[in-house]
Amino acid sequence: MITSAAEVPYLFDQLALHRNLSRAAASGNLPGFLDDAATSELIDRFESISRRFSDIAIISHDASAIISAIKPNLPDNSAITEIPMLLNNGVFLNNPTLPKQSFDCILVCPGLEWVNDLPGSLTRLHRALKPDGVMLAAMLGGESLHELRASWLQAETAVIGGASPRVAPFCDIRDAGGLLQRAGFTLPVVDTDRLTVRYANALELVRDLKAHGLANILTERHRSLVTPNLMATACAHYDQNFADPDNRVRATFQLLYLTGWSPHESQPKPLRPGSAKARLADALKVDEKKLPRD
Repeated sequence: MITSAAEVPYLFDQLALHRNLSRAAASGNLPGFLDDAATSELIDRFESISRRFSDIAIISHDASAIISAIKPNLPDNSAITEIPMLLNNGVFLNNPTLPKQSFDCILVCPGLEWVNDLPGSLTRLHRALKPDGVMLAAMLGGESLHELRASWLQAETAVIGGASPRVAPFCDIRDAGGLLQRAGFTLPVVDTDRLTVRYANALELVRDLKAHGLANILTERHRSLVTPNLMATACAHYDQNFADPDNRVRATFQLLYLTGWSPHESQPKPLRPGSAKARLADALKVDEKKLPRD
């Protein structure tokens, strides 16, 4: 089900996101290290699927690495459609428009973390799959940059007596599977990996995030410039609390990997309740105890 426009929460400023990512791409910073990590993992997942695909869509900043890896094993008549993340008028995944039932595989690497209507975007991607088609996607998860979030909270509380949104509320792994099911995918699988990146100090982390187009784009962010005192306080908290013995600081990026299939009659289905032919208690060799009824 696609959420109506009136119900979509406007969490992310899409104009700011497009501007930030465009600058990062023009500076040669995209694809970045997050794209590289997600690309490698999605290639492994694609190659682990035994079936062969003929109509593939790749949504990314640069699809060349994925294409180079998967093309040698594709049928001769296969077609690969490259869809750039950045369009002239916005970011593609915020409202992905694809022909219905056009692809048997869609790879998204990454980008779903920045859409305002995640259930709606997943639904549109699902509708673009042929029956028994698969979507393989990567996105940032809720544990990402938890160190930076804590440092901004402490600094703003100390300096201005309150906190404003600074780090995006990324999707939690527990919610991602439910979102796949809500969008119509079958056999949903969500798992996670954590990438720890180390920097000389917190200020270098902030500069690197900005260079990769990952500056704050929350709609409710403060539009005024960060004062030197506030920045210094946040960086000092970060450097003091999230440094390794060599004084370099660490930043956590959690990547969620989503796999979902378009329904097809050949897919395995759960058994009806009560249709089991063996008792679990017998298999475990324990006595079965019935629970008392209320």
